Amino acid sequence: MFQFNQENHQKSQEILAKYPSDKKRSAIMPFLWLAQEQDGDNILSKDKIEYVAQLLSIPVIQVYEVATFYTMYNLENVGANHIQICNTVPCSLVGSKDILATIEKLTGVKENTISPNGKFSFSKVECLGACNAAPVIQINNKQYHEKMNKEKMLELFYKLSGLENI
Repeated sequence: MFQFNQENHQKSQEILAKYPSDKKRSAIMPFLWLAQEQDGDNILSKDKIEYVAQLLSIPVIQVYEVATFYTMYNLENVGANHIQICNTVPCSLVGSKDILATIEKLTGVKENTISPNGKFSFSKVECLGACNAAPVIQINNKQYHEKMNKEKMLELFYKLSGLENI
């Protein structure tokens, strides 16, 4: 069964200290993030969700509700480079559909599947919070790339692949 390593246990105690003892449910999101990141697999397994529920003394369903609502949590395997493409109206109006088609062509896979080499997966998300720099993508919940177009996506793909841009 999953449990936090020593470093994340310490972080979890620091997080809990920020909330009143009767409001520790508020730590769901940071606890889920710690659990997802801990093993380097970038996924929230059932064990991890149950562990967070146990730590916070709340029903598993409450943790699962949060984990399924936010796109930053992965309940299924993703590629080493998981690309999220903003799918809201502002991004769609200025080219996110072209970015999506470019990614499909480059990876050879459809949305929510992993490329055969395990390096790529992608999904549409509802908002990445950068409408002024649309279209926007995010890689591994960490790297934002704004004002994307086909050329920038091609360049980024080759960089993530470790290949020369040809």
